[in-house]
Amino acid sequence: MNVRIIAGRFGGRIIEGSGTTRTHPMSERIRNALFNKIATEIKGAEVLDAFAGSGALGLESLSRGAHHVTFVEKDRIAQKIIDNNIAVLNVSGQSTHIKANVSSWLNKTNEHYDLIFADPPFHDPQLSTVSDLFALLKPNGLMVLSYPGRGEMPTETGVVVVDNRSYGNAALAFYRKEEDA
Repeated sequence: MNVRIIAGRFGGRIIEGSGTTRTHPMSERIRNALFNKIATEIKGAEVLDAFAGSGALGLESLSRGAHHVTFVEKDRIAQKIIDNNIAVLNVSGQSTHIKANVSSWLNKTNEHYDLIFADPPFHDPQLSTVSDLFALLKPNGLMVLSYPGRGEMPTETGVVVVDNRSYGNAALAFYRKEEDA
């Protein structure tokens, strides 16, 4: 399944989808609503695309002016697709691809991000790993969690839910890290 970059410098370009049933690509309708909501957060941002799948969220961010995106994905098929998509869009200088489990990578990184996309597989939401991602947010940073509409949402001291949107069987939670946290 191919994915279309919605807007920005790569708007209209087609990239390869995740190619595996172990990931769940976010629909174009939800991605469009997401990026319309966070439009002011992207320009110049350091972005983490955790559980990256095809890399569509990170690549859409680069298309819309993000400074750099770090992709983290453990599935080997999805890793090859991310590499191909990075090459097709010629954004290797603006991206880092970590081929690892998000949980194990978290123990090794000390990077911090303005914007984090957490899109774990719906069949394995990994709430403790998602909660650990909050520590990587810069003050006033934003994290967007994609989760099953009726699923649990993690919470953490110093991070507040600023919005929650439902799209049928999928939902997006928007978290903001408090400035003094």
